[in-house]
Amino acid sequence: MIIAYLALPFAKYKVAATRAAAEDTYHILQKETNTNIILNMDVPGNISTRDFEKMLKKMCKEGAYWGTVAGLYVGTEYGVERIRGKRDWKNAMVGGAVTGAIVSAANNNKKDRVAMDAITGAAVATAAEFINYLT
Repeated sequence: MIIAYLALPFAKYKVAATRAAAEDTYHILQKETNTNIILNMDVPGNISTRDFEKMLKKMCKEGAYWGTVAGLYVGTEYGVERIRGKRDWKNAMVGGAVTGAIVSAANNNKKDRVAMDAITGAAVATAAEFINYLT
């Protein structure tokens, strides 16, 4: 049970790193294509060391960010489960709300935005829990 909870944040690292890599690859290829069109060249694009380092840093930052968010959510959900002694959708709702509020507050958002992000986090987590029960 706990192993499954602990494995979830590592899955988020992969998703975030893949997203960052895909975005940067697109931008690099787009830049190379535009340069080749302007210079009227048919040379395949090369990735510079600077672009590669920038892409790698972005992947690491995205992975760390989303891993932290996932860890916060899983920890909160598990803590609520332990306190309540029940495993149901309400734990996901509280975990999502707390995670949404903390992440929003950490980004220096105003109170209204923090409340909206808490509601959104609770809704997304609860929906995911219900979908998980259906499958």
